[in-house]
Amino acid sequence: MNALALGAQHPACGTLPGQACRHGLAQRQENARLYQCEQDIKAQFEAIVPALQEISGVPRGVDFPRRAQELAQGRLGLPLPESLLERAWVRGPDIGALHAAATFSVATAAIERFSARIQAEAAAGQSFDSLLVDCGFHAMNVSACSDGRLKGLFPYILRVPASDLVRRSAFAGTLFDVEADTQHWEDAELRRFREGFPTTADANTRYLKVAVYHGSSLDPTHEGCAAHGSNERVAVEAALERLHQFREAIENAFCCGASTDLLLIGVDTDTDSIRIHVPDANGDLSAYRYVDSAALYRKTLDLDADRACLAVYDAIRAASETVGWGQGAGVPHDGMRRLIATLLINNLSQIEYVGQYHGGWYADAGHGEYFIGVGNGFQEVQVRNIAYYAHLDTVEEGAPDLDVGVKIFRHLNLERGLPIPMMLRYRFDARVPGSRERMQDKIRRVAAAIRHRYPELAAQSLLYLHGSIQNLPLGGTFEEVGLA
Repeated sequence: MNALALGAQHPACGTLPGQACRHGLAQRQENARLYQCEQDIKAQFEAIVPALQEISGVPRGVDFPRRAQELAQGRLGLPLPESLLERAWVRGPDIGALHAAATFSVATAAIERFSARIQAEAAAGQSFDSLLVDCGFHAMNVSACSDGRLKGLFPYILRVPASDLVRRSAFAGTLFDVEADTQHWEDAELRRFREGFPTTADANTRYLKVAVYHGSSLDPTHEGCAAHGSNERVAVEAALERLHQFREAIENAFCCGASTDLLLIGVDTDTDSIRIHVPDANGDLSAYRYVDSAALYRKTLDLDADRACLAVYDAIRAASETVGWGQGAGVPHDGMRRLIATLLINNLSQIEYVGQYHGGWYADAGHGEYFIGVGNGFQEVQVRNIAYYAHLDTVEEGAPDLDVGVKIFRHLNLERGLPIPMMLRYRFDARVPGSRERMQDKIRRVAAAIRHRYPELAAQSLLYLHGSIQNLPLGGTFEEVGLA
């Protein structure tokens, strides 16, 4: 939806889109690098359909494979499967299969690019780990909605690098798996007890669980979270309920001494501004007690960097003093305030990023993903609207997330005559004997179950699957797995 047509005023910068604002805390060099990355990757995806349109016009004959491959290399920079091109002389090129193959190739190239970046930024990840420990946290577990508009959550919206202490997951509606996260809490505590990593078991540090919901400021009743009917209030309450269930599960099983910290973050997918819901002194959250980064940007726009930093902490303090429905029991501990301030300051750069490069509001207010990612291995791909992600251990358990993705792609692809590309990726642990082979078997079982769930799509060649497995560390090597 066009912001100008709605007569909307940008919540952070009143001069947009005609004139962008410049904030004293914005990292413009990093913004330029991120924009180039976003443009390069999306340009490759956007080139697929025009390239296939040209290929479909190439006359059939013995020269078709060579000419089609030249077009693919020239437009996409990647080859197409020779087997598909060599069969084209019989009935013409199979555009659906070529579209899926091209999507998988471009997505794989993007994954490799982000993997290389993660390896190159190891120092940044270690620095963030140090920040977490200094703030009193020995682990940070972040669950976001699987909506493709949140795919840039870490490198763009929050500016959080890949790190050893941060676990990432995505679920439709931010309805994360409480049991799985409880197991991760146990693993983190056991490692502290056995290895003293990153802190010893007797150190006064805490496990931080974060939930990220989203909404739309321009069209809240249509472009919000699909899993909650674009009702932001419901999305907030659902995320809060899961956070409370997680904390209660830990305390019921391991007593109150095994307490955790909770944090709730909301993202406006039109501007990438955030709301951070500030915990009180007891660690409790409220839907009505938060700091809005767009309002903070506007308030601190004319301040130098030092005064703007102080204003961020003042905003956190002011939120803690909220009265009425959002009233809490005092301020959170110093480490929590420092982490919240870091994320808010990071997001000020993203607000300016969207202002400078997208006119303040994203043009793709709704879904515009290119493929569905399935499994637990897509943490490397972090660009807005590049993919819808369905966290999936088994199809039976992950069916709601998978169904939402297929529903989205019925509109995005099937209505245009294009198939649904679905990439399956699972991680294995090379340290565990047989892990790689068991994960290969698992991905083939999942692929068979997906075809069984959507038999009409599979029978009509409207669903294409691509499988790969990857070693556990972020940025690790991966290998394709045949799913036939």
